[in-house]
Parts: sequence; C-alpha cells; structure tokens
Amino acid sequence: MKYLLWLLKAAIFFTLFAFALNNQQTVTVHFFFGTFWQAPLVLVVLAAFVGGLIAGVLVMVPRWWKHRSTAAKLSQPAAPAEAAAATTTPDPLPPTIHGL
Repeated sequence: MKYLLWLLKAAIFFTLFAFALNNQQTVTVHFFFGTFWQAPLVLVVLAAFVGGLIAGVLVMVPRWWKHRSTAAKLSQPAAPAEAAAATTTPDPLPPTIHGL
C-alpha cells in the first residue's frame, strides 16, 4: 500500500511537471488603470489557485472560530445549579444557517 501511494504521488508530480513545461508561454494579465502583469502561463494558473485557496480559508475562519467556541463551551463541566437546570429543561441550540 505504501508503494502504491508513492506511485500515485509520483504520477501526480510528473503530470503537473509536464503541465508546467508545456505552458511556458508568456501571458499578459491586465488589471485596472492600465496596469498589467506578464508572466508564464503556469505561474498565472498557480497564482489563481493559491488566491482561491487563501480566499476559501479566509471565508471559513469565522465559522471555524464559532465551532471551536461552541465545542469549548460544551466541553466545560457545568456548575451544580446549571447541571440541575440542564437535566430538567435542555435548551435547544439555535438553528445554523449553512452557506453564505
């Protein structure tokens, strides 16, 4: 199984390496106010991929913090008065809205 995983990693690496070698043409990316960036196509694709990853992580950070704080609150032991109230009438969690 270990060798199969290494073979898969090598196949992915050589596929991406061949993609990079086949896309070395210089392209121009035009921005606002007449500014532009000239770079090899593979760098432009890589920059777009990394930018998408960063944007996705930044969008998910508030949700991760909320889930961490909720998990920390639920993992703390309850006080005796709160424990008695929690056993008689449990408070339902508010519904969560998924998506943006």
